Amino acid sequence: MRCVIARFPFDLTRSGVLESMKGVKPEPAPGESVIIGRRTYPVKQVGQVVTRQDRRDFSAGEVIRAMTQLGFTCRGVPQAPAPTRALNPLQHASAMLGAPVAA
Repeated sequence: MRCVIARFPFDLTRSGVLESMKGVKPEPAPGESVIIGRRTYPVKQVGQVVTRQDRRDFSAGEVIRAMTQLGFTCRGVPQAPAPTRALNPLQHASAMLGAPVAA
């Protein structure tokens, strides 16, 4: 499959990506990641290995798009929980006593 990453065209295949990533130890993946084989790699690490480009030269979105088209599973950044409204001391004490919290 032909794709453009960092303004350069690449002919990538699923087997070629698997071969490139063979023997590469995955870095910790706190953000977006790609599952290749049984391992989870950070998107930028996969892009660097496959394209031999510096990680600053391409975006994670370019690599995710290419890996998805090749049939690899990609995971996004985990969503942060919604912020909860802080209670003032009176509301907190009322809540602890079981009374309804005033808005």
